[in-house]
Amino acid sequence: MIKEESKEYEDIIDYIKGYLKISSNYQDTSLKSLYEYYSLDIPLRPDAILEDHESIYFIEIKSKATIDTIARMNLLRDLMLQREYREKNISLIIAAKSFSEREKRIMNQLDIIMVKLPWSFKSTMNQQFSVKTTRITSDKSWKVVSRLLKETKTSIRQLSILEDISYGWAHKTIQTLIQQNIVKQDHNYVSISNVDKLLNGVAWERPLVNLKSHEISIPFDDSTYAAREITEAFALQDIPVGFTSYTAATLCTGYGVRNDTVYLYLKDEHVEYFKELFESSSPTNVKAMIYRPDRDVFQDTLEKEGIRIVSASQILLDLAGMGYSAMDITKQMVLIYDKI
Repeated sequence: MIKEESKEYEDIIDYIKGYLKISSNYQDTSLKSLYEYYSLDIPLRPDAILEDHESIYFIEIKSKATIDTIARMNLLRDLMLQREYREKNISLIIAAKSFSEREKRIMNQLDIIMVKLPWSFKSTMNQQFSVKTTRITSDKSWKVVSRLLKETKTSIRQLSILEDISYGWAHKTIQTLIQQNIVKQDHNYVSISNVDKLLNGVAWERPLVNLKSHEISIPFDDSTYAAREITEAFALQDIPVGFTSYTAATLCTGYGVRNDTVYLYLKDEHVEYFKELFESSSPTNVKAMIYRPDRDVFQDTLEKEGIRIVSASQILLDLAGMGYSAMDITKQMVLIYDKI
């Protein structure tokens, strides 16, 4: 919850009111009394509730809009409506500095109002106003999760040692997964009990499409040949590149996927060089899907059949982030993961 005595809280509320043209004679509603009146014994706590003559506004304030925030807000509205709340129109508002394309699309579908906050607000806003959660797809957490997939059954301490992650972080990650019924614990040993739920969680939390920076037509008829040529060209200039997703997973699993696209990580400063070498203005059979790294994806790359690919852990993370469309090959990666 936002502390109402906070100066920044007041500034943000004023900004939201001005943005939405909410009457200056709004009432700052007591969350406690509202919940008691409608018997809402649930852990859904908006950062603010405003009312004017016609509407009640449930407001969440974040640095970045997330699926979890959207889902919580939508659930709150559904519960209010089920309790026959008809006194005023219910409006959901998410005020944030950043909105990804997927989140914007879902918010439009659910009729949730988006308020883009200026970057001038403090960079610590998210720490101050948000509930801290453990993201299983963060760099350190995913090292713990992917190591558990490889070991199949081991102790939290061993996971910590193998991945050079603090025991506290490893323990926190595993406890999060236990609470989500993804991991089970047997005395001192833990193992993944629900792979499907894990993969679905990754798809929600880190959709790979959010990292896409460019989609470029390239003059090749075969995606495998294209990946080899790109690997060689960038190796000559000592520029890091790493193929992922279908391109890399096919090499690791042997699972046949008809594909007319190569998928690779490339830093922003090297995209123009890529275009200079490979972009084609005429219609071609192959496209290059370029992703912007959100972590050091180049550290553990290896060459396989002349193609520079990212680590197995990263491939699995990226495949899971593609959701249902890549589920078959993702599960193939899981099946052989302990042998890679």
